[in-house]
Amino acid sequence: MDLKTLKGLRPAEYAQAAAGYRRTSDLAGAAHDRVTSRITVAMRTSLKGEAATAAIRQLVGLGENFHYVQTECGLVASALDAFSYEMEAAKKKLDAALADARAGGLTVHADGSVGYPPGGEKDKDGKAPDGGTATGLTDSTASAVGRQAAGFDPNPKARLAQDCADAIAAALKEATEADTKWAPKLLALKADDDLTVSDRDWADASSDTAGVRSAGKEYLDSLPQPPPKGDPKANAEWWRSLDADERATWTALRPDTVGNLDGLPSTTRDEANRMVLAEARGSAQVAYETWLGKHPEPPRYTEFTNPQTGEVNRRVQNPEWWKWEKERRAAHKSIDGMDAIQRRFDRTGTGTRGLPQAYLLGFDAKGDGRAVIANGNPDTADHQSVYVPGTTAELGKIEGDINRAVNVWNAADAKASGKSVSSITWLGYDAPDSVVKDAPFEHYAYDGAPAFNRFLDGLETSHTGDAAAHRTVIGHSYGTTLVGAAAETGRLNADDVIFAGSPGVKVSDAEEMDVPKGHVWNEHAEGDVVPELGRWGHGGDLGVIPSDDTFGANQLITDTTGHSGYWDEGSTSLLNQGLVVAGKGDEAEVKPPPPESPLAREEVRRAK
Repeated sequence: MDLKTLKGLRPAEYAQAAAGYRRTSDLAGAAHDRVTSRITVAMRTSLKGEAATAAIRQLVGLGENFHYVQTECGLVASALDAFSYEMEAAKKKLDAALADARAGGLTVHADGSVGYPPGGEKDKDGKAPDGGTATGLTDSTASAVGRQAAGFDPNPKARLAQDCADAIAAALKEATEADTKWAPKLLALKADDDLTVSDRDWADASSDTAGVRSAGKEYLDSLPQPPPKGDPKANAEWWRSLDADERATWTALRPDTVGNLDGLPSTTRDEANRMVLAEARGSAQVAYETWLGKHPEPPRYTEFTNPQTGEVNRRVQNPEWWKWEKERRAAHKSIDGMDAIQRRFDRTGTGTRGLPQAYLLGFDAKGDGRAVIANGNPDTADHQSVYVPGTTAELGKIEGDINRAVNVWNAADAKASGKSVSSITWLGYDAPDSVVKDAPFEHYAYDGAPAFNRFLDGLETSHTGDAAAHRTVIGHSYGTTLVGAAAETGRLNADDVIFAGSPGVKVSDAEEMDVPKGHVWNEHAEGDVVPELGRWGHGGDLGVIPSDDTFGANQLITDTTGHSGYWDEGSTSLLNQGLVVAGKGDEAEVKPPPPESPLAREEVRRAK
């Protein structure tokens, strides 16, 4: 970058170009929503047959293309904004140096050096100290020495010339570095010349995001930062304080941050998390294919010769294949979870009443993974439910937990008398991996409790309805322990709590659950041994669990069996959950409390 180029540069033109790309990103995002949330849904609802299926498949691909355009154009816009920001800083530094030179009567040469005329006190011959030329120095040590030397020069213009030359050199250096840094980043933001957005394209988009984010750190740091403690109300205030371009930049460069900030609008979090999901899915697929390339599949069957008869059996299972298959499944596990989330997106509009749009309110593929998926927009829902899964829950196995929340939505929606419902699967914590080795430890619950409380508070913060939403927390197995830990260590922002198959909730009384009296419900199915097994692990100081009459929960009629059937379609177990979620717990079937139980005494008191 030379002096003439920087003098003539107009950083605002790059900002204007960024605005153009941002408009394109917005248009692509709107087109993506229209295709996937309206047109495709309408076709699934009204059309059947092979032709309809093929058309829907093409529309899904079109929506994917729009989503990719939205993501990449958002990155281009943010990159141009960051480049404009850095060049504007260099340009301002140059303009200030040129202004100082003009004011001091100095001459700036084409190479950036600065000439100064003769000046200062005249000698005995009446001659003023000679003028000269100062060359800019950017090395800090050399610059300090140069300024010191200029300070000893009898010509007072020498120091000013050196300062101006150094400032010009620094501006040119900053501009050159910015140009060198951003040129390859912008050149990398281009797609293959085809009509298919592949997994490798999304993997490249992930790399692009990381590259632009790293290069644009200075620009991103100059923007208003999210609150350090993650309080939902503070998060919401921060988001409202940003202008449209700042919001777009945060979403493009840090979708993982935006998508996981409790208190932000659900539509905002969904948009950001879907970008993270698409990029993570592409990267995971590329990594899986690389793994397959390095680990070729061994023969599934091998020969075995009976040593007694000499008979050869060529259909014996190969132990090496089983070992390979176990490792392959592990390599593919996160992809299974991400595909399950996508399948839920694709089910919108299906079913008897038509599933509502799904919203991805949290996502992280690292480790066992995290995911928070809502059926229906919780920001506008009259009734919200939040389901917390238990031991062995992880991203790779999330489909079952997604389906449980879907079944809750169906049951509650049928009983909500026209009110809107949003049911949420909250896998926002590290659940125990093993019933035997991990579930007895309580730290999983206490580690996850703060995040759960923040999420519930965030639902209240982002809600936009005329009246506060009615919120029900549903815990299963170890998930009930986390819910109890959340109530014990913080404030459980809920109106009703349902426990299913609970091994204990860290407190020994329903009144400690932060909900109105009579609004704690429990389901204990026949054949479910987990509650008794967990009594002494998570049942509080007295070994009391929600299935005990002394705990004080409403014991819901449960017609399912075992530990995992509480959400079976058509069951009374599910129907009762749906009634509670819909705010009609008084219509749920409840076992009559024993005469000496706290609930029975309360009923007698009310009758009097």
